Amino acid sequence: MLDPYIRQYGRRLYGLCLTLCANKFDADDLYQDTWMKAMNHWDQYDPAREFEPWLTTICVNTYRSALRRLSRSPLLRFSSHEEQDQVLCSIPAPELRDYLPLYEAIDRLPDKLRTTVILFYFRDMDINSTAQVLNIPPGTVKSRLNKARIKLKEVLGDEPDL
Repeated sequence: MLDPYIRQYGRRLYGLCLTLCANKFDADDLYQDTWMKAMNHWDQYDPAREFEPWLTTICVNTYRSALRRLSRSPLLRFSSHEEQDQVLCSIPAPELRDYLPLYEAIDRLPDKLRTTVILFYFRDMDINSTAQVLNIPPGTVKSRLNKARIKLKEVLGDEPDL
């Protein structure tokens, strides 16, 4: 049932999962969870509409749900910001060569801005498609992209290669 869709959209979906999660293990889980949810909710798909935005919406919502669960986890409750920073800094970051400062700056954006930037710039979605996936008005997408660009300029300064 989903085989043709997996062949057609699988690579792009996995790329989105990697971009959202920033590590292969979580991306693998998100990828599988997304396809499982797509299969379980197949009856809700409207064939008159494009498949990829529907699938992307499932992926982003699954990612958000995982973040909410993680934020409520007692394992991630820290007694201070210093302890949290120490633990988070001890986690090795993926090695990205050319655009590492940009990727690091994007990873530090608030989740709403980060997700909007990923969908718009990395998934090449237009304003309306991004708005549809995030279930927000197009004006809010524009506002978030503008805020993200301002924050990235502050962090990156005058990076000549970016």
